[in-house]
Formats: sequence, structure tokens, C-alpha cells
Amino acid sequence: MKTFVTGLASAAFFAASALALQAAETTMRISLQLPMKSHLGQNLKMFKDEVEATSNGDIAVEIYDSAQLYKDKEVPQAVGSGAIEAGVASLTRFVGDVPMVDIFYQPFLFDSEEKVRKAVAPGSPVRGPIDEAIQGTGSTVLWWQAYGGAIMLSNGGPISSPEAMQGKKVRVFGKTLGDFTTAAGGAPTIISGSEQYLAYQRGTVDIGMTGVSGVQSRSLWEVMDTITVTNHADIEFIVVVNTDWWNALPQAHKDIIAAAARNAENSVRDEMSAIEGRAYAAAKENGMTIYTPTADELAQWQAVSQPVYDAFLEKTGDAGKAMLEAARGF
Repeated sequence: MKTFVTGLASAAFFAASALALQAAETTMRISLQLPMKSHLGQNLKMFKDEVEATSNGDIAVEIYDSAQLYKDKEVPQAVGSGAIEAGVASLTRFVGDVPMVDIFYQPFLFDSEEKVRKAVAPGSPVRGPIDEAIQGTGSTVLWWQAYGGAIMLSNGGPISSPEAMQGKKVRVFGKTLGDFTTAAGGAPTIISGSEQYLAYQRGTVDIGMTGVSGVQSRSLWEVMDTITVTNHADIEFIVVVNTDWWNALPQAHKDIIAAAARNAENSVRDEMSAIEGRAYAAAKENGMTIYTPTADELAQWQAVSQPVYDAFLEKTGDAGKAMLEAARGF
């Protein structure tokens, strides 16, 4: 009897959900590679709740987390082609079409929250050209999601200097981080965020690069025991929508979505320091060692980074040079 009642309840829930979607004038599906419990997932939920409440149900937002529909690397093409209305992707996933996005992965360029905030401000000399260029891929940037600084994961001890990386296999999530790894003597392998856990568990790589919030949301302390706090890059995710879909929306719906996006962007940016603090605390509570390189060790990392800057300028030309000069002036 209990099973029968539970079945009826489930059927009623799905029927109600179907009716709600039918009632909505606009449906917006969003692909996310991270779990809903991650801060990016919770940021999307905040957006969803505001949009649906403000529109009185005229806009329905569906979130497909944990790479149910698309992996991180597949999101730019899926959204740009219109296969899905919206998606969240690491900024570096657009590097093939927009090489200048890798400004955020130039080693140690954005080494303070103040510099990051200036760079990601809408219309800034760093973000402005990126948002404009992404429109050429069939997508429109809705908002940016802060993910914090890049750190290194390892087992058995910290990656305190380039010497500790020599000959090691390293998980990276973009070509520029791969160039940085190569310059430091490591062997880079691009692995999607959703595949990190297995890569560490199976020993596919020896070292990982990620954001500390990802350590918490993916329980990476189960497969790695040490965090080295290098903060050698600023990790940004962006929420993009298909441009044709966006342009076809009623203006009232655009206004509601855009307002909720601004609120979501400001919220996650303001909370980032606290999010990272909680993630470091959780990592420590779960047995991880947290290591902060000394000034001399950081100087060694910076010394091997020049080839990365040279490659960036070669790929991006005058536009990249202007962005780099602006960033250094922050």
C-alpha cells in the first residue's frame, strides 16, 4: 500500500510539473557541469527562483546539473547552435573562437580581489571585448560567475615550486594553463571538471588544477590529500544564452531575466571570499594539508611564466596587448 501511495504522489508531482511548464510562455533550460550543491548551482537556483517569481510563472527555468546534458567543453557549441537555450561553461572553453579569454589565465596577473573585480566589471577594458567577441559564436553572455583562484592538488606533499612539478602529469582545464604547466616542466592533460574525481582516483594525472570550491563540491579530498594555494589564475565561468533565442524573447521577459542575472552575478562575486574560506575549512576538516608557497617559491613560479605571456600576445595581437596593459594598470 505504501509503495502504491508513493507512486501516486510521484505521478502527481510530475503531472503538476508538466502542467507548470505548459503554463509558462517561455522555457529556459540551463546546462551545468557541477552539482547543484556547488556555489554555481546555488547561484543558478537563486536566478531561477527570482525569474519564476517575478514573471508569475510565465518563465520556467530548468537546471540540468552534473553534466546531465552536456560536458563543460560541449556547452559553447550546444548553446551557440540552439540545441539548448543556456549553459554554464568555464570561460576558457571559448578560447578557440575568442583567444583573448585567456587573459584570466595569465599566471599571477590577477593576484588580488580588487584587480579581479576591476577586470570583470561589465564594460571594462578586459571584460568588454570578451563579451562582444563571444556574440560572434552565436551566444550572448548573460552573467559571469566567480569561481575563485586556481590552486593545485596533489598527494604526498605540496607542489611548492616548479621543481615539484617536473615530469608530473597535470590536470588542466585550458590550453594556457597547459602552457604554464609545460613551462614549469609538467605534462598537461585537459580533463573536464566532471571527470576530475576519476582522473585522480585512477592516477591518470598526478597533479590537479581547480578552484578550492570544487574540492568541496566534488569531495576531492577522497582522492587527493594536499592543496597548494598558488592562486596562479582567476577562474571564471559564464552563463551564456543562445542569441537567436534571446532576441526572439518578449522584451518584458528579457528585462526580468536580465535583472535576475545582474543580481545573481553581484551575489556570487560578493560571496566568493566566504565561499573559498568555507571550502578551505572543509578540506582541512576532511584531512587535507593546506600549503601556501613562500615568497621565494612564488618568485620561482613567476620566473617560468614568461613564455605563457609571449604566447598570449602572439595569439591575440594588438587587442590582447591592450587588454594586458589595462590589466597591469589595475
